Amino acid sequence: MSATAVATIPYDMTASHVPVLAGELIDLTDPQPGEVAVDCTFGAGGHARLVAERLGPHGLLVCIDRDPTTRKHFDALAAEVDCQLRYVRASFAEGLELLGEEGLTADLVYADLGLSSMQVDTWGRGFAYAYDAPLDMRMDPEQELDARELVNTWDERDLARVLRDLGDERHAGRIARAVVAARPLDTTAQLVEVITRAIPAAARFAGGHPAKRTFQALRMAVNDELGQLDAALPLAWELLRPGTGRFAGISFHSGEDRRVKRFLAARAQGCICPPGLPVCRCGHEPEAELLTRRSIAPTPGEVAANPRSASARLRVARKLEVAA
Repeated sequence: MSATAVATIPYDMTASHVPVLAGELIDLTDPQPGEVAVDCTFGAGGHARLVAERLGPHGLLVCIDRDPTTRKHFDALAAEVDCQLRYVRASFAEGLELLGEEGLTADLVYADLGLSSMQVDTWGRGFAYAYDAPLDMRMDPEQELDARELVNTWDERDLARVLRDLGDERHAGRIARAVVAARPLDTTAQLVEVITRAIPAAARFAGGHPAKRTFQALRMAVNDELGQLDAALPLAWELLRPGTGRFAGISFHSGEDRRVKRFLAARAQGCICPPGLPVCRCGHEPEAELLTRRSIAPTPGEVAANPRSASARLRVARKLEVAA
């Protein structure tokens, strides 16, 4: 097999799912018996299981995910834990909006952003550059836009912008031109070949697989991952119980982490008067206490055991009670 070839593997490997920063999430958010928690990105339920075990029979865990294959993991979890469980099949922004309309108040809301291991390891869904599969990349298979449509219909400028902004791809322009010239593209193997040929030979494997950044960018664009996060953050914060509610976000992309950081920092800010005033006149009070002053990264041991955790960053904050 050549360096740029991809394997055809006719099965999924979803058993490889390992929750990232799980111990740190539990330690910092400290779920308590009887509390209400919302898992915005249920996936295979790795984090949910640890939270559910803490909530006990009088607690409630609401599990949101737009991927219908997660339902089997939810059903398995429901048979094994004694807390109350609810499944909501929706994007996490839509799910949080629904819960807000219902008047739910939560003690804990957390999100494990990005792609789950079970998605990337299910070869036929087209998320991975290592397996030949149809160009798809949809987290929700009922969604109209897929990677094939994006690759074959978006213009060169928009493709380059996506690769640059969402993939930090240095060769975004070259790759976008090559993709447009090679249309139509139908499979991941075809796209990998085009990407590899477009990148200068000296740079092809300097930062890992040459298609890594392009596949990340296309997946994020197909699923509007940053748009979802922008919509979800205020909805999640609104659900939290003032005084005790905690929010946690695990990010795998610098754009995600920046959004979580800025959102929480803005809510942790106190006085916003211009510098130099002898007394505060704005009356602005912080509505968040940052439980992580800096993002928490996986330990070297976790990265060694699960290399996919290397880019993960965890941020946690508590919602304060603000006087009316």
